[in-house]
Amino acid sequence: MSCKNETKKVKTVTVDYPETKKVDTIDTYFGESVADPYRWLEDDRSEETEAWVKTQNEVTFGYLNNIPYREELKDRLTKLWNYEKFGAPFVEGDYTYFYKNDGLQNQSVIYRYKNDADPETAEVFLNPNTFKEDGTISLDGLSFTRDGKTLAYSISEGGSDWRKILIMNTENKEIVEDTLVDIKFSGMSWYKNEGFYYSSYDKPEGSELSAKTDQHKVYYHKLGTKQSEDKLIYGGTEDEKHRYIYAGVTEDNRYLVITPRVSTSGNKLYIKDLTKANAPLVEILEHTDSDSNIIENVGSKLYIMTNLDAPNQRIVTVDASNPSPENWVDVIPETENVLTPSTAGGYFFANYMVDAVSKVKQYDYDGKLIREVELPGVGSAAGFSAKKDEKELYYSFTNYVTPGSIYKYDIENGTSELYKKPSIDFNPEDYESKQVFYTSKDGTKVPMIITHKKGLELNGKNPTILYGYGGFNISLTPSFSIANAVWMEQGGVYAVPNLRGGGEYGKAWHNAGTKLQKQNVFDDFIAAAEYLISEKYTSSDYLAIRGGSNGGLLVGATMTQRPELIKVAIPAVGVLDMLRYHTFTAGAGWAYDYGTAEDNKEMFEYLKGYSPVHNVKKGVQYPATMITTGDHDDRVVPAHSFKFAAELQAKQTGNNPTLIRIETDAGHGAGTPVSKIIEQFADIFGFTLYNMGFENLPNNIEGK
Repeated sequence: MSCKNETKKVKTVTVDYPETKKVDTIDTYFGESVADPYRWLEDDRSEETEAWVKTQNEVTFGYLNNIPYREELKDRLTKLWNYEKFGAPFVEGDYTYFYKNDGLQNQSVIYRYKNDADPETAEVFLNPNTFKEDGTISLDGLSFTRDGKTLAYSISEGGSDWRKILIMNTENKEIVEDTLVDIKFSGMSWYKNEGFYYSSYDKPEGSELSAKTDQHKVYYHKLGTKQSEDKLIYGGTEDEKHRYIYAGVTEDNRYLVITPRVSTSGNKLYIKDLTKANAPLVEILEHTDSDSNIIENVGSKLYIMTNLDAPNQRIVTVDASNPSPENWVDVIPETENVLTPSTAGGYFFANYMVDAVSKVKQYDYDGKLIREVELPGVGSAAGFSAKKDEKELYYSFTNYVTPGSIYKYDIENGTSELYKKPSIDFNPEDYESKQVFYTSKDGTKVPMIITHKKGLELNGKNPTILYGYGGFNISLTPSFSIANAVWMEQGGVYAVPNLRGGGEYGKAWHNAGTKLQKQNVFDDFIAAAEYLISEKYTSSDYLAIRGGSNGGLLVGATMTQRPELIKVAIPAVGVLDMLRYHTFTAGAGWAYDYGTAEDNKEMFEYLKGYSPVHNVKKGVQYPATMITTGDHDDRVVPAHSFKFAAELQAKQTGNNPTLIRIETDAGHGAGTPVSKIIEQFADIFGFTLYNMGFENLPNNIEGK
């Protein structure tokens, strides 16, 4: 964004916020009264809430319409987005399938070709763009029978986590049964060609988009029968009550594997021998102190991926006849780097995370190292999965300046060849991406990758987006983003720190950002901002922070704790009311990371101490803020964002705008149509630059 905008000429736009009524709602926690004046906004079905959403959007889009280069940004995003994108091919029965998007299609299309045919002969197999004209019904998951002749696929409407499952004859592409409905947080796993296992909840009373769901159940659907006849397998009793239960069948159809969870971390582990009539569920782990799952079996020999007594993960083996942990034997022991394994062609592929970048090793089933896979560069490699009898696999590679490419890998001889490279109007050679380590408040070293145009002048005036997550054992590894490319080609800096709470350094790193240590995450993020400022990448006048979901909480907590540190805040679909998050949909499952206000007095006080909704204070000038959410978000219900917006608008001092942008017919993010994504990024970047004082975009956007 060069220095053509040395002086700030942007005029202040006065925002006339709609008045949000207050109600006298008070909760008492351990003798302390806590007011909740905007509780009425939790009712997502009321006409009053609907009217509030409409009025807020009118104000927000009225403001955004004043940004002179908003359409210019949208045009550039649209142009850069418009290139062919391919997914890695996968074999099902007699066909090879792959995802492809021509460029600006709202949803990617599935193509297929005969296994021995030229890929150029591929035909359209399933086109989600035909589900609904505006692209708001999306394809979620696919599961083929072993012979590839039948497909179960799930769809999401308006971004909701509730799904429907359709069953198709893949030969003639006809739907063969009634649609299964009211399914949530579920895979689909076939047993032979006879039927499949799936999971769901009973429909809750009240709003299906916000009411609590906490008893997950596993069902078996037999082909040719009605959903009402589906057999309940697990989860129907009080003893079997868990918030998330997943069921899968091993590739040889021998075992059913069930992994019940009470939260997003930790699971029990059971197996059932499907070759024996009325075989019992066999308990492998009866506690939820680890994340453990069966990733392979050879006959009765099981291979388990686990972080039990191994925070960075290991692979162990045990016989199904006596599978308890005392009999486990290491196949691939734990190392200092976090392991994410997969299987293909009779081998394990151990994908290690080394300071948030990939290193992949191939092992046989005895744990013997075959080779280290030579990757195309420093970045994120993913895939390395195929069926046991396949001879090749496909994997993807990307980093912050390299659009995702697909490579074909020969499993026996270890050679890779480029399969698909996107043709995009972006030259990686013009950009640089480097990793730094900075020191957080308590002395912890935290890695961060900073990406920008080569030749950037460190003058403290570069518009910078600091993006973070920091939770749920999720790792932020380098990946290319079209939106970030547009940001960087305008001279913007994009920085991503690997905060505690994530999984970059294993379970210990995750736990260091949970419950009573959650403040470490915010401290790490604040320290990242201070590093960027001290090294003159940017300054507080040119720094924006952005994050979604748990990252929305991160932004909300940071902007309320250090409002002077940043110029712009973009919290997306955030968890912002920490006293009530667990009362909505599946929110109680996040207690491993957060704890709840009902646990004990100490936990209540800690949560209240950083909960963004409860820490907006009168007389403080908060950064220019645009909260984003979707009206169909039933993961992190929009009431979080509604309440936070109401608090900010009522208490903000000064002229910085505090807006909320509410996408209609959209949810937590998955399946969002490309057209809506482009509009949202144009608004985010436009809002950010406008509030940093940029009157115009740099000239280099013209003629692109």
